[in-house]
Amino acid sequence: MESRFPLAPTPEQPEPGRLLFAQGCQFLKGVVAMDGLPEADRIEVCFAGRSNVGKSSLINGLTGHKSLARSSNTPGRTQEINFFTIGETHFLVDLPGYGYAQAPVQVVEKWQRLMKSYLSGRVNLRRVFLLIDARHGPKSVDEEIMSLLDKCAVTFQAVLTKIDKIKDTERQAVIDKTRQALSKHPAAYPEIVLTSAEKKLGLETLRSVIRAIT
Repeated sequence: MESRFPLAPTPEQPEPGRLLFAQGCQFLKGVVAMDGLPEADRIEVCFAGRSNVGKSSLINGLTGHKSLARSSNTPGRTQEINFFTIGETHFLVDLPGYGYAQAPVQVVEKWQRLMKSYLSGRVNLRRVFLLIDARHGPKSVDEEIMSLLDKCAVTFQAVLTKIDKIKDTERQAVIDKTRQALSKHPAAYPEIVLTSAEKKLGLETLRSVIRAIT
């Protein structure tokens, strides 16, 4: 029996995804309040994940830029929603990393309010890519975000990062753990993407997934 959450296959025709990102990706703006959001006139996808999940590295790998998305040396410091353009048709959005208790309470609360408002009210947001560190699998804070996405009725897709950092014998256990977590959430998209920004694994697949979103 096929799993309810199969792995996303390597695309038979990767060229459309490559061409989308070949149009050029540029930083547009960082947003700290809802009134700063750009006009919702493009297909929009966003990336969310715990601090240190490898989000910046993955975005840089996808776009072919070494420093398009920048990670802070201090976990939890970056509290902006960063918008990037992909050609003339897409926004790629980088949400602040979550899950660090070291951040001041007022900063965490402000970020949570902004994120909830963004997820609930962004009409052109087509999918959230929820990044999960393959070395650890889903944590309780990841499942909290999954529940929030359920409430906001926003489709999200799990992306396992740093897949090269675990042994092949450990991989299936992490995939199974992720599938179990996803099974509780109706907003979960039914495919899991495996990636490694360092080894450039799964980038072609993720580009193709983004290109196919309408």
